[in-house]
Amino acid sequence: MQRLITLKSLLAAIFALSLSFNVSAADMDKESQATFDTVMAFMGAMGKGDMETMTAMMADDMVWQNEGDKAMPWIGPWQGKEEILKFLGLFGGNFKTTKWETEDAFALGDTVAMFGSMNGITTHSGKEIGDFTFALRAKVKDGKVVLWNWFEDSYAVSQAYHGK
Repeated sequence: MQRLITLKSLLAAIFALSLSFNVSAADMDKESQATFDTVMAFMGAMGKGDMETMTAMMADDMVWQNEGDKAMPWIGPWQGKEEILKFLGLFGGNFKTTKWETEDAFALGDTVAMFGSMNGITTHSGKEIGDFTFALRAKVKDGKVVLWNWFEDSYAVSQAYHGK
């Protein structure tokens, strides 16, 4: 339960910080807009399962970071295209997304922050996780995604994965 409380505190702090920037798409500078567009295109390709586009948008040394229960096969960090593509196969084989809604997103320079809600089923146990919030911190360099740092209710995901 401690991990869940810590995650909620972290998400609250990130959300409070995002409010202080109050950046809308109309207010973004050119770099921020390009970063935002790149991350949204990457996320769109992910949603469609378009691995070719996703791979083309990844920096060779990209890092994908997921925190959580190391007993779940998709917990990272994963570094480099080859490792990330292996991870995505593990993730796709173990987690079926049933809901993914981005509610807030903003960019500042090379960084995008997104907040939303998800739900899914872990195929390992067949259990539904239940609605949970997520946060994402992504970074872009030279038009390529270099960091995908995912925050979720890893306690709830782990509980569902282990059939609890």
